[in-house]
Formats: sequence, structure tokens, C-alpha cells
Amino acid sequence: TLALENFGLNADDLETVFHAGTEIGIGNAKLSDIVQHLEDTYCRSVGAEYKYIRHPEITKWLEEKMEGSKNSYNFSIDDKRHILQKLNEAVAFENFLHTKFVGQKRFSLEGAETTIPALDAVIEWGADMGIKEFVIGMAHRGRLNVLANIMNKSYEDIFNEFEGKEFEISFDGDVKYHLGYSSDIVTSNNKKVHLSLTPNPSHLEAVDPVVQGIVRAKIDHQNGSEDEIASILIHGDAAVAAQGIVYEVVQMSLLDGYRTGGTIHLVINNQIGFTTNYIDARSSTYCTDVAKVTLSPVFHVNGDDPEAVLFITQLA
Repeated sequence: TLALENFGLNADDLETVFHAGTEIGIGNAKLSDIVQHLEDTYCRSVGAEYKYIRHPEITKWLEEKMEGSKNSYNFSIDDKRHILQKLNEAVAFENFLHTKFVGQKRFSLEGAETTIPALDAVIEWGADMGIKEFVIGMAHRGRLNVLANIMNKSYEDIFNEFEGKEFEISFDGDVKYHLGYSSDIVTSNNKKVHLSLTPNPSHLEAVDPVVQGIVRAKIDHQNGSEDEIASILIHGDAAVAAQGIVYEVVQMSLLDGYRTGGTIHLVINNQIGFTTNYIDARSSTYCTDVAKVTLSPVFHVNGDDPEAVLFITQLA
């Protein structure tokens, strides 16, 4: 809706100074500068949906964060090195799997490797905010990469399982993708965090209520505080839009008997749900439209811009 015509303006007004510039933090400004500021914020690597949120203080907070920075962040050289390191780990791991296990079902993260630095950032920044434990639920795609580069599971164990060496009895199907894992890690700021990846069956989103149940049980069992534990759910675009269990979990997420204090949902959107084009897969505009049920903001980020992904991860 940034087209001038929508507001009864045209190119003749571009040099006119408008007081509205104060709304986006740049003071009285020419219309051309106002439009440029908004395009820099919302029309580059980040698209944001939040206008349906019914609490003015929340929308104002989001706008100040996004428009104040133009949705970009000046990461330090050390931060950039850390991002690059996590990206390198993700890409190298996929390349190795591709070479070692040719033709096997690997559920590769290829093309969406930025998921690894994003997940790393959720954990790093979450730990700095006082979170001591994360419970993660995810589908098969990228699972091995998450086990290796986020959970620090040894390559040896992963590859042994991949070759079926761990199991005396024969299993049917891709058992290595059903397995869970837990580990204790230390963040770059020396915060100790416990991570657990929940086992999940082939039915992709079935893990969502399990993760929320685990988190709620831990909250009740410990001290009732929602501030020290968080859930992370990683979805594929087709599954998050198509499976009813997602709506049920979202619809229950704010109820007193079920709430967990908030969940980070990370949708890996490659716009193809394995068997169909997205145009034939859903009625909603975006695969994430279920988030509007709880008036949660949705950020659409270009996965090829890791710094934008990390900035938005931090904002979320």
C-alpha cells in the first residue's frame, strides 16, 4: 500500500514536506524521503504483517523497532564471523551427506541453510534473556543438520544411525528421522542451556502439541515461571498451512490450562510441499496465516540474506 495514488498523492507531491515523517522517526520530511524510508524498511529482505494486532502499544513497539532500524542491523565483525561459521557448518554438513549417502533419503536443508544460524541466534539471545531450556519440535527436513550443528550430537553417532548400525532389530521406514536427542550447551556468552529435540513420527506436525505439553509440564513442575523455558517449532510451509493440528495447538496456546508463555515458530518456506505447487495447496494468502488467530506478528524474510534473518530472529 505504499503506492502514492492510494493516498490521493502523485509525483508532484514528492518534494513537499510532510509532518507525517515524525510518525516514522525522521521528523518533518519530504514525501520522497518518507516513501524511501518505508521502502527500505518493508520492501527489501523483510516483509512484516502486524496491522491486525489489536493492541496499539504492541504495533507501536514493532514499528519503532523496524522503522527505527529500517529492518537492518549493523552486526559487529565478530557477530558476522559467527554467522558465517554457523552457515559454513550447515553447508559443509549437507555437502558431506550428499557425497557420502548418495541417493538416500536425506531430507536435505539445501537452500535453507540459514535456518542453522537463525536457530543458533534464538538460543544465544534467549539465553542472554534468562532462558535456561529450549524444547524443539521439527519435521524431518534439516533434522540431521540441527542435531549436528545446534545440539552438538557427534557426527559419528549420526552416521552410525544413518547406516543402521545402532539397531539390532530391523525397523521399517526412516527411523533416524524419528529420534530425539538432548544436550547441554554453553553459549558464546558462557550461559548454560539445556536443549531437547523431541522425537516425532512421520506425521509432520504431530510433534507440536507434544512439545507444548512437555514445556507446560516443566513449567508446572519447576516453579510456575514461563520465563526460563521456551518452545521452538520448525515447520515446512506446506505442513503449517495444511495440517489441522497446527490450528488446534495455536487456538489453545493462550488458555490458562495450556499456555507456555510463547513459542518461536520458524517456517522454512521453499514454496513447494513435495507434491504440489503452493497455488494448489491452500486458500490463504500465506502459509503462516494461522498466526493471526493469536494476533502474532509474522515476518517474511529472504533466506539468502542471513543478516536480515538474524535481525528478525532477535526481534521475534
